[in-house]
Amino acid sequence: MLRQYLTFLILIYILLLSSGCTAELTKPEINFKPPKYVEQMPPKEDEQDFASTGSIFGQGDNPLFSDHKAMHVNDIVTVEISESAAASSSGSKDLSKDDSTDLGGGVFASNGGSSHVDKYVGKLNGLTNVGFTSTSANAFSASGSASKDASFSTTISARIVKVMKNGNYFISGKREILVDDQKQIIQISGVIRPYDIDQYNKISSTHISDAKILYKTQGDIDRATEQGWGSKAIQAIWPF
Repeated sequence: MLRQYLTFLILIYILLLSSGCTAELTKPEINFKPPKYVEQMPPKEDEQDFASTGSIFGQGDNPLFSDHKAMHVNDIVTVEISESAAASSSGSKDLSKDDSTDLGGGVFASNGGSSHVDKYVGKLNGLTNVGFTSTSANAFSASGSASKDASFSTTISARIVKVMKNGNYFISGKREILVDDQKQIIQISGVIRPYDIDQYNKISSTHISDAKILYKTQGDIDRATEQGWGSKAIQAIWPF
């Protein structure tokens, strides 16, 4: 009997641990795969039409006097990341409820025709005339506030992965820096319009649709400041 009880407790613990690990222990991640509409949209086909000769300086993929902007797959565009987020919120709630109940039992009465009847009616009233009184009170009060102010600025080069049929570009770029055994990773992806690229082949991150930006640090400092998996497991399954 004791063995079966311990086996049952172990199974419950494993289920709670696995569900807790799935719900709480996973780190937030960003999937840099292109959005579905980028994959579904066919690429733009290169049109080689030189029926109109015109000037010899304006033909070909890289005309002599054209702006040096990224236009084709594998071309490089510089992304200036400047993101900031500021938010604040507060809320409060007060609830209260009072309830009172007073119930009395039934009372019998006689017509007074017989003393014996009056005697038994009195005894019966003594049994049935029982009162019931109850009171209850419930109160709830809560308040909370939160504020956040974050900013991030850097520059990274990204590569045109796909030129879509509508002329927009899907770009993706990654940069890794290793200094004193501390590794910094910056990664970005998203959809841009060629019209938003300036004459210096730069574009702001605010002009990127479906932008995904990642910045993280790997190394001793990251490991030292990270909570251990044992503590995470306990917090994930602890019900209080």
